[in-house]
Amino acid sequence: MKVSCIIVEDEPLAMERIKNYVLKVPTLFLVETFENAIEVISFISSNQVDLIFLDINLGDLSGIQFLESTKTKSQIIITTAYHEYALKGYELNVTDYLLKPFSFERFLQAVNKVDATTPFPGESKMKFFFIKTQNRLEKVNLNDILFIEGMRDYRKVHTSQKKIMTLQTFTELETEIPKHIVCRVHKSFMVALDKIESIERDEIKIGDVYIPISDTYKKAFYESIGRS
Repeated sequence: MKVSCIIVEDEPLAMERIKNYVLKVPTLFLVETFENAIEVISFISSNQVDLIFLDINLGDLSGIQFLESTKTKSQIIITTAYHEYALKGYELNVTDYLLKPFSFERFLQAVNKVDATTPFPGESKMKFFFIKTQNRLEKVNLNDILFIEGMRDYRKVHTSQKKIMTLQTFTELETEIPKHIVCRVHKSFMVALDKIESIERDEIKIGDVYIPISDTYKKAFYESIGRS
């Protein structure tokens, strides 16, 4: 099924590059292009698209201001030259954050995340999953996950509501939880991207907890937050 999309970009060369990338991907259908976010507000009031490629520096209304002021159900891939807005973007639940100039390969990685998460007509977006505990299946809302910790044979799922112990492996959990929500950062940790408060010296802060980023997972993690 096609993913309908629009591009919001005020730089002609960047617009042309993104447009060419979109046209190379068979699963994408380009509906319209815009030079400013104000026009997009009017457009989405009467049109629904699956995906928006959104620049940040757009003049009167920035991409971040657009996300804060609208309640669009579209998936968002930010395309920008400014890395400092990455964490803010993920707080606003963007699907990916692309730093200009980005390659077609990196663009395709972002689009693949959308393919797995975009709710199409007749389908509902995944909001929860069930974890196997010793005696039952425990429902966990994806938005409640803070991080997952490995403890010998067990994994401890830390959520804003509770902590759950499971024998499910990290590999099993990675197949059940969408990658744009939780990311592996260490042999003993997975983290919820939207719960990250700060990153310093390869340590992630979530609440009062500091979680290390190991060399094995460092490259993939920083790519997931647009800092490749």
